[in-house]
Amino acid sequence: MKLSLNRPLVFFDVETTGLNVGKDRIIELALLKIYPDGKEEEKVWRINSEFPISKEAEAVHGISNKDLENEPVFSEIADEVLLFLENCDLAGYNSNKFDLPLLIEEFLRIGKDFELRDRMCIDVQNIFHKMEPRNLSAAYRFYCFKELIDAHQALADTRATFEVLKGQLAKYEGETHIDTKTGKATKLENNVKLLSEFSRENRSVDFAGHIVFNEKDEEVFNFGKYKGIPVKKVFTIEPPYYDWMMKADFPLYTKKIISKIYRDLKMR
Repeated sequence: MKLSLNRPLVFFDVETTGLNVGKDRIIELALLKIYPDGKEEEKVWRINSEFPISKEAEAVHGISNKDLENEPVFSEIADEVLLFLENCDLAGYNSNKFDLPLLIEEFLRIGKDFELRDRMCIDVQNIFHKMEPRNLSAAYRFYCFKELIDAHQALADTRATFEVLKGQLAKYEGETHIDTKTGKATKLENNVKLLSEFSRENRSVDFAGHIVFNEKDEEVFNFGKYKGIPVKKVFTIEPPYYDWMMKADFPLYTKKIISKIYRDLKMR
């Protein structure tokens, strides 16, 4: 299908040093310009951000700081990027929340204005999520091929969840999933332990996701100023942090987890 355009539409994507919009930097920028007559033009830049790339980000895109040593910094390509984007609308995947704010930050850091007021910005992910909702009714329709009657009634939702899991196993059993962050391969099986591990995100310790396991199977904080730091280490160097957490509005199960870690530390 040919897009109906009044002016060029630029699809874009960035690879970055991390996921913090206010702090992290762009290290790769790809632009694909679609003209109203269907003509296409593309540009790709690798960028020396002069900023450390997180291990998590490098595991995803495979770009290291060493790979970027001889690449230009953003200020050296900024005018070319602005010229390419001149009088264009924009489109991306999760772009309104991530790629676009990061691009704006890069321009602002070097004192250049990137005006959005007269641009249309399409986020393809948002269209996907609105047209293909990821709720239980949608999962029931996808895996069980029928409509969920009495949705949001506890028993109906419970039975639907049971049927969805069976439908997932029927569809995926025997298939291998590759984790894009770790490279770990998991073969889907009709096995409760495997399904439990596979369905967890961030290898959460407390389910709320405040405490997670790192690659060494250590409990580490997943929020705040000590994110990524082992809980035991934090409680050793700053014991009041434990007291603050116990008094703060954290889930009781999170408090139970940190209490056990704190007690084990004191018993050494």
